[in-house]
Amino acid sequence: MNQAMISPAENSIPTRYTLLSRLQDWDDQESWRVFFDTYWRLIYSVAIRSGLGEAEAQDVVQETIICVAKDIQKFKRDRAAGSFKGWLRNLTRWRIADQLRKRGRADLKVLVFSEEHAELPLDNNNPEEQWEAEWRTNLMEAATERVRGRVKEEHYQMFDLNVLKQWPAQKVAKALGVNVGLVYLAKHRVSALIRKEVQSLERELY
Repeated sequence: MNQAMISPAENSIPTRYTLLSRLQDWDDQESWRVFFDTYWRLIYSVAIRSGLGEAEAQDVVQETIICVAKDIQKFKRDRAAGSFKGWLRNLTRWRIADQLRKRGRADLKVLVFSEEHAELPLDNNNPEEQWEAEWRTNLMEAATERVRGRVKEEHYQMFDLNVLKQWPAQKVAKALGVNVGLVYLAKHRVSALIRKEVQSLERELY
């Protein structure tokens, strides 16, 4: 890979234990910051899509993170309970249900979504698909944000305009005053780094 496409920080990242393992240390503030920065949007988005207001969704984020902190060691010991993704999904939905109960909305139509029979309204008829879609979107956004901080600003700008904003490569080249070939190169390299980062995020929780 062309090292000119990557900032020095990319090459200085040490090999780490998985994030899931590091979260067992409550005093590891950096790991908890990484976890919060990576996954709070997922929890918040699902809460909003389940019909909660902004303040309620923020409460769901806070209460879900607290639940993760309290029970992460127990989850790590009992991997037969399932994946972290499924566990986080259930914690999130239980906290959403708590917020709805606070409203006193006993007349809501509900949908059972897990073996524990937690219930809450959803905006479609397949909560598993909804969670999976939100999970993938969140990983992609988190990976893109991480990569953005590692590559040169002008290369990310080419990627952003060409891929995210869907400008034609020729338009990007003209706007930025660069060769169109460099736009294609930036698109390829940044996209590859993002795919790699998504894989890294997935491994962190196992």
